[in-house]
Amino acid sequence: MTTFGVNAFGVGRGPERFAAMTELAREAEEIGCAAVWTSELYSRSATVPMAALAAGTRTIQIGSNIAYGVGRSPLMWAAEARDLDELSGGRVILGLGNGTPKMMEAWHGVSGEAPAARMAELLTVLKALWRLHEGPVHHDGRFYHVHITPTSDVLEPIRPEIPLWIAGVNKLMLRTAGELADGLVGHPMYTADYVRGPVADEIAAGAAVSGRDPADVTVMGIRMCAINQDVELARRQAAYAIGQYAASRVYDRLFELHGWSAEQQKIRQAARERDDEALIAAVTDDMIDAIAIACAPADFPAALARIPEGFDHLDLVAPPWGLSDQETRAINTEILSGLRIHLASPVSV
Repeated sequence: MTTFGVNAFGVGRGPERFAAMTELAREAEEIGCAAVWTSELYSRSATVPMAALAAGTRTIQIGSNIAYGVGRSPLMWAAEARDLDELSGGRVILGLGNGTPKMMEAWHGVSGEAPAARMAELLTVLKALWRLHEGPVHHDGRFYHVHITPTSDVLEPIRPEIPLWIAGVNKLMLRTAGELADGLVGHPMYTADYVRGPVADEIAAGAAVSGRDPADVTVMGIRMCAINQDVELARRQAAYAIGQYAASRVYDRLFELHGWSAEQQKIRQAARERDDEALIAAVTDDMIDAIAIACAPADFPAALARIPEGFDHLDLVAPPWGLSDQETRAINTEILSGLRIHLASPVSV
């Protein structure tokens, strides 16, 4: 059975922004959502909002979707994760990603080479640092060098392990998730067919390396939801967001799987020419229906019930491109309203 989560989106500045995030998280908790998620970019962190959410909620899981693995040293990741998990009472999911190689180099000042190998090493070091109370940690690897001998007692974490989920789209990162991670943070472009096909295959290949059951890896999807009484506008909003992602070659395999490669080339051409209308027109109805939810508010609970199997957890988000803060907040309100109905009495397909 698929569980659901929402993004903690805050409007405003200063304390008002964090209060808005916490209010949304409390409502998500009250209606039965499994998790609330935060993200980070070049101007916002994930961990500070996670702390606010941990202090302001009681039972809901709190995850990063995603935080940059390369943005902090392994030591500081482990230290922040310990604090967050303690503050929340053991409710944190640490979702990590690298971003693109260009982002790794230009934003974080590290090499963009071998991102999957870097992530695999980071997970290995984080697991060792989580057990720092057991004794010194010494690691010399390709990307990380850590030598820590505690000079005083280190308290044991409140949980033996912290869930480590990683973001991935293509083969090597998916295999890394299967081999070493507790979960896979999917991408908004994930379709159910892509999850049941290439994603499942690569997770199984990775799990075979470490000798574990692929079912031990939680597969999370991110479903873009454009909800508006004007359904045509909602579909345009979804199409615009899909078009922003589709221009990247990262998603070629997904488009090939669905037979959308020719349409993807049209999207790419429109993106190069910065022709938004042509880009929206090139995104087909099949793409919108497979990747996103675009509907009127009254139809949203039924749309949730029609999502195909394949995801263990779904994070429901407003389209991340082209919307104002007010439009995003309005969609989040509709997401929670629809989830309240769906979780109370799921609509039959």
